[in-house]
Amino acid sequence: MKVKNILVSQPAPAVAEKSPYYEIVKKYGANVDYRPFIRVEGVSLKEFRSQRVEILDHTAVIFTSRTTVDHFFRICEDARITVPETMKYICNTETVALYLQKYIVYRKRKISFADGSFTNFMELIMKYKDEKMLLVLSEPYKPEIAETMEKLKLNFHKVILSRTVSADLSDVDKSKYDLFVFFSPSEIISLTSNFGAENLPHLATFGDGTTRAAINAGLSVSVKAPTPEAPSMAKAIDIYIGKVNSGKEVAPVELVENRQADDFIKKAQDSKSGKKSKPRVCVGTAKTADKQPKTGTLSASMKAKA
Repeated sequence: MKVKNILVSQPAPAVAEKSPYYEIVKKYGANVDYRPFIRVEGVSLKEFRSQRVEILDHTAVIFTSRTTVDHFFRICEDARITVPETMKYICNTETVALYLQKYIVYRKRKISFADGSFTNFMELIMKYKDEKMLLVLSEPYKPEIAETMEKLKLNFHKVILSRTVSADLSDVDKSKYDLFVFFSPSEIISLTSNFGAENLPHLATFGDGTTRAAINAGLSVSVKAPTPEAPSMAKAIDIYIGKVNSGKEVAPVELVENRQADDFIKKAQDSKSGKKSKPRVCVGTAKTADKQPKTGTLSASMKAKA
């Protein structure tokens, strides 16, 4: 068996040569198609109001994706809510933080971001424990962040402003492909609802949540990223194709217990007991930036460009 046809559950890139999979096409002569397995729908203003969450009662907003950013400001516009300039924004990655410039003017200390890891994100959120926080979510969502915040008794509310639904894939011929590539648990739900769980192509999954969803659905995963050997999905697929095309057997990915939330809660509780020193608060100045390698605020040069 050789890997000839791959279906990636993402929109097609505007320029094929800039796709992360372009080198795979050149190296192995494989064909890569793109087809999103999911689509995102925003909740209506009526649904938002039924959650009885007052945005202006909060002093900080937590974003976990660009989708949550889009629908937060959409709801604010629909509900004619003017977000005060004093509002703080806490983002899980710099990419999400930078995306905020689509809606607001950057101000010093107003926007902060983590490095994308659960622990680093929770450490950042803990620095805002005196704020009234609003956790913006898209359903379905990973429960670890909300559950951890509840156990740590942080002052927050969660609000669901969008939901992910399965796309219609009736025109997709699964037998044509040797590998399906997925990036979220919602895509796994769409896969099984459209095609069932039998006679599927080999699966590649990005992230522990996606891998866990696939295995819990009774599916076998052949490729997983990120890993120390393959920090990107493109690299993981490259390694996989190299092994398969040379006749090597690839063992299925095994599910590993995720204890990040429990470990962080224990660490936080130890810190409250005086066993650990309090973390420094990142203020984004030149003098302290070198002391905060894992979290940050937007640079002055970026603010000037905004």
